Amino acid sequence: MTAIIKCISPVDGRVYAERPALGPKAAADAVARAKAAQKPWAALGIAERSKRVLAGIAALNAMKDEVVEELAWQMGRPVRFGGEFGGVNERANYMAGIAAEALAPTVVESSDKFERRIERDPQGVVFVIAPWNYPFLTAINTIVPALIAGNAVMLKHASQTLVAGERLAVAFHKGGVPEDVFQNVVLDHAGTEALIAARSFGFVNFTGSVGGGQAIERAAAGTFTGLGLELGGKDPGYVMADADIDWAVDVLMDGAMYNSGQCCCGIERIYVHESLYDAFVEKAVAWVNNLTLGNPFDAATTLGPMANVRFARTVREQIAEAVAAGAKALIDPAKFPADDGGAYLAPQVLVNVDHSMRVMREESFGPVVGIMPVKDDEEALALMNDSPYGLTASLWTSDPERALALGRRIETGTVFLNRADYIDPAVCWTGCKDTGRGGAMSVLGYHAVTRPRSYHLRKVKA
Repeated sequence: MTAIIKCISPVDGRVYAERPALGPKAAADAVARAKAAQKPWAALGIAERSKRVLAGIAALNAMKDEVVEELAWQMGRPVRFGGEFGGVNERANYMAGIAAEALAPTVVESSDKFERRIERDPQGVVFVIAPWNYPFLTAINTIVPALIAGNAVMLKHASQTLVAGERLAVAFHKGGVPEDVFQNVVLDHAGTEALIAARSFGFVNFTGSVGGGQAIERAAAGTFTGLGLELGGKDPGYVMADADIDWAVDVLMDGAMYNSGQCCCGIERIYVHESLYDAFVEKAVAWVNNLTLGNPFDAATTLGPMANVRFARTVREQIAEAVAAGAKALIDPAKFPADDGGAYLAPQVLVNVDHSMRVMREESFGPVVGIMPVKDDEEALALMNDSPYGLTASLWTSDPERALALGRRIETGTVFLNRADYIDPAVCWTGCKDTGRGGAMSVLGYHAVTRPRSYHLRKVKA
């Protein structure tokens, strides 16, 4: 029996899109087509591949109006924010711009006696399993360098954002990427794991939950398939006594609440020096109370529904447990009448929290943040590191050297100073602990989707 993958819109609870999942034979045939198409694609050269990929990005931009509306229906992001095009364009253009240098051979010796070098070969077929929270941005992180490096790409998008994968396929095909080189496929979990276990791919990139990452690792066990796994976070912000408090509140609270808190590197816990704590909390509450929860198609809405009722349920449970354990909720839900007990969820700021509470330890992925006072850097460091995750940490001080010294002691993939919730394509996007392994963006992003091939050539004269 064919599995049907459905997208339930958080806007009104209706089935927005549904597609049949590929069966085993159709999925295997798709892999075979990708493998056959990959070598001719690689033979085109970096400049031509880059040109076609960027033409695909331009084609995606031309669909902006439709994409923004579809995003609102699929995962609830307010239309006022205009989609993800700024980040998509920035990342694609940067990665295309460094491609020739990133993929250039390392020449150890080129003499009349020896040619010794290391070249970067494509992995073959790269499988991208993309999440729903930033369905274009997160996918582009791997798709663009993988295609430019000469790989074929198969994209499996999350059920919540089925249409996003289709848009990407249409755009890249319009740009000149052959249909078999970039394929959007619809698969259920069993079909996905079966393809990985069958050693179908040279590299698999997955963005999602820890449980999902564990399932990918189990499926890949014994295949020696390369894996890139970004599995979540509980990202901290630490506001020191010399921080610009107004700037810190504005950026950290935006990092906690934007996209209804559904950001991989969103701020989920904040530690504030005790001298600024009361003022920070007061300003944070005022900031949140200025949000407008509502239908994402309403121009006034700044906070849309969470992508799924079950995601909102998890956040509600974390908040209720924390309050029952002594936390204080500072946002009056009555100020957010659109909260319907389902996908539409009022934001919340919690104080009197500690690390015995789930809301301060487990990923919330919703519009809630806990704020704690700290007396010094050492206390803040211990709390920031008291987490199973390690994606980003945001430090706030006027002393860069102090921040750098402290940042080197934080168990995290990226350290921010006086900013948060941003992926810089020039530096590696990576994490540690339960956040996963591997890296995207930067030169190292190209290393993930290629493998080294060494040449040691002794030249013999006749």
